[in-house]
Amino acid sequence: MGDRAGLVVAAEASIYDHGPQHPLRPDRVLLTWDLIAACGLDRRAGVATISAEPAANEDLERVHTSAFIEATTRAGHGEDGDWSAFGYGPGDNPIFPRMHEAGAIVAGASVAAAQSVWDGQVDHAFNAAGGLHHAMPARASGFCVYDDPAVAIAWLLDHGAARVAYVDVDVHHGDGVQAIFWNEPRVLTISLHEYEPYLFFPGTGDLSERGGGAAPGSAINVPLPAGTGDDAWLEALTTIVPRAVADFAPDVLVTQLGCDTHVTDPLAQLRLTTAAYREGGRVLHRVAHDAAGGRWVATGGGGYRWAHVVPRAWTLYFAEMSDAADGLPDALPRGWVERASAKAGEAVPTTFSEPLLRPDAADRQARRMTARLADILWP
Repeated sequence: MGDRAGLVVAAEASIYDHGPQHPLRPDRVLLTWDLIAACGLDRRAGVATISAEPAANEDLERVHTSAFIEATTRAGHGEDGDWSAFGYGPGDNPIFPRMHEAGAIVAGASVAAAQSVWDGQVDHAFNAAGGLHHAMPARASGFCVYDDPAVAIAWLLDHGAARVAYVDVDVHHGDGVQAIFWNEPRVLTISLHEYEPYLFFPGTGDLSERGGGAAPGSAINVPLPAGTGDDAWLEALTTIVPRAVADFAPDVLVTQLGCDTHVTDPLAQLRLTTAAYREGGRVLHRVAHDAAGGRWVATGGGGYRWAHVVPRAWTLYFAEMSDAADGLPDALPRGWVERASAKAGEAVPTTFSEPLLRPDAADRQARRMTARLADILWP
């Protein structure tokens, strides 16, 4: 398509680190940048490396309360306080050093991606460190300190975008972004996710969640059963997302590309392979051009097979963004495989592709849900 693509690289994002026992490993982002470079994608004509500064409090306060930002800053600097009131403590969101600075770096990288697309420096931009979509205005949640996709969307709205469409393909419902823009008619949120009420985090994302009183229809949820595989997931994506986004006619498409949908992910039960990420990237690329003038801001997201899956998934997405997907060799660069295997302490895959899985009963259930949702949206 002749697109100009930007890769946001903020090496300081490695300080977003909940500790060695936490599943959200910063290595997954570092290995992604390394694999993109090893494949030569960052050196292609039309590809720019974009630097980023930490988000200023002014940027964060478009989404988060000043009290929450202050609490995050003080807790991350070792001060005493009732930080549990802001979502911090043992479990998903442990307090770690320089939490505010870490969250601000990630949010600043998503703002840099949004700005580079909105200002016309590039057509598409990718911040692999981002996608922290569970954070609420006054509370951390689900490993997420600041909600960088929401911060980027709010930046776009404040700088002239009339409408922004947000598509979230993480295995977990994009509840933070949905909540933040629940009553904002200028933002459409679409989330495809595993859904098991009371059993699977965060427990929201039912078909009935359609936006607040000031913005009816601004939220679309695609709740999928555990066990959904490539074909049924892609059917849901292609049935719902292109038409819904086209109907909304946004100025910019923002996507969260979590890959914890993979069959081997330890925190979820969908059954995707890398084939779904390759084809999903094509679908989203077409949506960006067909419905948003080619303007596409993408972030990373979840993914807890940090050496085996995440770098391959996000490199496939960036290859699509940079018009290199069709020419990308299937074999991973040997040097990268050796480095990743050494870091993981075990062998990692040597190809982007992997064996496909046979459909099962969950796929039939997912297809019925997709058809039901389509009937609701377009009776």
